[in-house]
Formats: sequence, C-alpha cells, structure tokens
Amino acid sequence: MSKSPADMKERKAKLKHAVEKLHKGASVSDVKEEFKDILKDASPLEISKIEEELIEEGIPREKIQSLCDVHLELFKDSLQEPSPDLPETHPIYILMQEHKIILSTAIRLAELAQVCAEDAAQRPSPEIISGIMKSIETLRESANHYQREENVLFPMLEAHGIVQPPAIMWSEHDTVRSIEKTLFSMFETGPKLDSHTIKQLRSSALSLTETLSSHFFKENNILFQTSLKLFSKEEWQKARADFDDIGYGIFKPKGMKVQTVDSQSLEYSEKKGLIKFESGAMTREVLEAVLNTLPVDITFVDEKDQVRYFSQSSERIFVRSKSVIGREVRNCHPQKSVEKVEQILNDFRAGTRDKAEFWIRMGEALIYIRYFPVRDSEGKYLGCLEVTQNITEIQKLEGEKRLL
Repeated sequence: MSKSPADMKERKAKLKHAVEKLHKGASVSDVKEEFKDILKDASPLEISKIEEELIEEGIPREKIQSLCDVHLELFKDSLQEPSPDLPETHPIYILMQEHKIILSTAIRLAELAQVCAEDAAQRPSPEIISGIMKSIETLRESANHYQREENVLFPMLEAHGIVQPPAIMWSEHDTVRSIEKTLFSMFETGPKLDSHTIKQLRSSALSLTETLSSHFFKENNILFQTSLKLFSKEEWQKARADFDDIGYGIFKPKGMKVQTVDSQSLEYSEKKGLIKFESGAMTREVLEAVLNTLPVDITFVDEKDQVRYFSQSSERIFVRSKSVIGREVRNCHPQKSVEKVEQILNDFRAGTRDKAEFWIRMGEALIYIRYFPVRDSEGKYLGCLEVTQNITEIQKLEGEKRLL
C-alpha cells in the first residue's frame, strides 16, 4: 500500500474530480468503478484525512456526506467486517456491541410493524404489542451510546486533527434522534395502534433501520478503524473512564470503573493551600465542592472559545465528559446550532450583548439556559459562562415560604 505524499495528493485530486462528477448528475453506478480504483489501496485513516482536506479546500460537507454513501457501495465488498482483537473492556468493543443491539432492535421493530394489520378490527396480538413497546424502550435506553461518541470519541479524534468526519457522524446522530423522536411520540400514552399509527410506524421503523445500517457501517469500518490507529493505550484508558462517567444503558461492559477519589485532588488537599479571593478564601477542595453543589450546571469557555471547565452536580442536565476540556466550543454543538453560538460569542467579545437566554422542554422538565460574558475588573473579555437549570419546580412557586 503506497503512502507517499505524492500518491495521496494524486488520490485526493482524482477523488475530488469524481465527487464533482457525482454532483453534476452522474449516478453512483457511473462513478462506482472510478471510486473503486481510487480508493482500493486507501486505509481508513487516509480516507478520513482526504475528506478533511477536501472540506478545508471548499468542498461542501453535504458532498462529502454523499461520498460516504458511495463508500457503502464500495467498502461492503472491499473491506472486511471489522473484527479487531479487542478486549471486552475496550471502548470500541463496547460501541460495536451496542451497534449490534441497536440495529437488531430497529430491524425487529420494522418486522413487527409489517405484520400489524391496518384494519382497526384486527388488533395485534399481545406478543406483538409487547415486542413493539420493548423495542421502543430499548431505543430510548440507547441515547447514551451517541452521547459517549459525541463527548469522548469525537473530541479525541479532533485532538488528532480529524474534525470533519466526527462532525458528519454527529449530523447523522441528529437524523437518528429525529426519527426516534417521531417513534417515541407515537407511544407516549401507550400502544395506540390505529391504522394511521401503524402506517407511520412502518415508515419510521424502516427509515431508522436504513439510516442506522448506513451509519454504523461507516463508523465500524472508517471512524473506529481510524481511532484504533491513532490513539495510544493511555488515551483509550482515559476514554474508558469517561465512558463509565457518562454511563451505559443497553449494554453493560466488563471491568466497570470503581469509584475512587482523584489522586491529584488528594495531593492538593493535603497541602491545605488557600485560594484567595477579594471577598474570602477557600481550599481548592472546598471550592470544587461548592461549585458542584450549586443547583445549576455551569460550563466555562475561555477567550479562545475553548471549553476549560464544567461543574459536576449530582443532577447534571446535559452530558459532559472530561474529554471536552480544551475542545472548540463550536464542535460541542450540532451543526444547525453553530451559527447561533458563534453570533453570541462574537457579541460578547464585542461588548454588544450582556446575556443570551433560552428555555426548552425535555420531557416534562422546563430547562432554562443562559450565557453570560465573563470580564475582568477592567472589562477585558475572559470567556463565556453557560448556566443551565431545571426550573420546573420553580415555576410552580406561589405566595411566600419563610425560613422559619
């Protein structure tokens, strides 16, 4: 396999030409052989790097995403199913096991939907109804699979210069969530399987199966293989610790982390040094405990728009892992939100805005999200503070309640 810069440059030029032909109207079959010749000796890591460079050179991400679809046609024959010799405690092993569970659940749901009669007089059997509801619940419990990829694996790839492929995968996660949201909304009040619901269930379950099949193939054969080539043993150990912090749902891996006190925190505590403020002083240990006790989640992004800190309250609303520290805040949001995030940060930096606030529904909870510019005593911009709070119970308050 040739890996010289000249060969990679030539391969990239040919690939760019083929992508342009595809988006001028050529069919996949028209360019399939051309793609196969270009990519036959390319490793997953090289493919990822070429895609990255093409986007940096101005090729729209949508075109690269279409290229991923062409990959499916090519790699099913040219790449073997990934079977790395991984221990059962490895993060990639965990993710691949979850892929099997999630996809088989979606397929089962589609199969159950197909055998449901649309005639309201022919109600599905209790076994079919039970199978549908169990499948829906499994899909609900799979949410932290995507959270672990987005908050641990993707930041690690970004740290190695692989930015656009994770962004594309996150975009596809949003597509999966959108389909699942439709499915979940059908059964919020139980299994009401009328003719309209059955038609919608069939369509959504099939769409989910096709989307997951394509998405998991790309991750298993490209993204995961790239990660295995790039990351060190120490990085994978840190990733596993972050996986454990976020938690699991549909798959319980071996070797779960035993909760221990951070040795670095212990070392600092033993010194009993005080951090002095204008209005008092605390040890680092006390300060961290105070921040984690606040009835809000806080995340700090520095003046360079990089995540530098997040609190670890017992009832955290949005998932965070230590892998996000140092990550570009733009990469911590889905692509559809990036423009708004950049506008807020630019306004804060320019001094034309002193806060931004939003509120959203998450199930029955009302979540209040606020952003504030952080400045020093002379007004110099230091960064942005995100404050997130569940205000469901606060909304219910009436009258007064005195301390005594």
